Amino acid sequence: MNPQDYAQQKAAASGSSFYYAFLFLPPERRAAITAFYAFCREVDDVVDEVSDLGVAQAKLAWWRQQVAQSFGGRADHPALQALMPHTATFGIEARHLLAVIDGCQMDLDQSRYLDFANLQQYCHLVAGIVGEVAARIFGQTDPRTTDYAHKLGLAFQLTNIVRDVGEDAARGRIYLPVNELQRFDVKAHELIKRGAAPGMDTADFHRRFRELMRFQCERALKTYDEALGLLPETDRRAQKPGLMMASIYRTLLQEIAADPLLVLTQRVSLTPLRKFWLAWKVQALGRL
Repeated sequence: MNPQDYAQQKAAASGSSFYYAFLFLPPERRAAITAFYAFCREVDDVVDEVSDLGVAQAKLAWWRQQVAQSFGGRADHPALQALMPHTATFGIEARHLLAVIDGCQMDLDQSRYLDFANLQQYCHLVAGIVGEVAARIFGQTDPRTTDYAHKLGLAFQLTNIVRDVGEDAARGRIYLPVNELQRFDVKAHELIKRGAAPGMDTADFHRRFRELMRFQCERALKTYDEALGLLPETDRRAQKPGLMMASIYRTLLQEIAADPLLVLTQRVSLTPLRKFWLAWKVQALGRL
């Protein structure tokens, strides 16, 4: 299997909504974003799939070494071998890849976020930087598009956090800010148990959890609106893939907002056909 096929397989296997937006890109841009996404998946898998903290730390250190080595002219990993031919063309720098690794390092170093400002720093590394690189690959011509890309990346990550509340809590990670849990009187142990403690009022927990999640969904939806307002008209056509992803993710968020309790027991998702339909509508109409 050559590096390009490896990256393609890694990106497709993730089942991400992003993959549907990639399908509409010209071959070179599609190859570049697929390789970059494959790299991001590889690094993220270190956090999600390696249970030993020491091993995970060592793996991230290895990835940092691989990035430095790749930009020095020798890429060993197939994801980086697939990506490196595109770095000069699309302005992808080592600092972008290292920032993604730094974001995954935050996952190893902390499992709680005191407030939204603290959470935003994490989102900047794991999603804002990814948005910045993606915008360059899609064909950015206006410097202002970088602000749009960072804001859209934040919206995507907030959506992921909302969708994965139950799964993350089962791993001992709670991304919802501590001060917001306190504001809505939702306890960390309730999220970890995915429900009220034995003997406690289940209906009351459901009420508190719904209120917390509606607040989270409303903020994320507002962030999408803010991002779209930052996109310069001159780059709107080139940034269609990002708009496709926004359509898919915003639709997912609206479904969660309608029944927030679902995230405690299942991974809420859209069908592949629906994702493709939402992406195609943006491609055809040029708007969400």
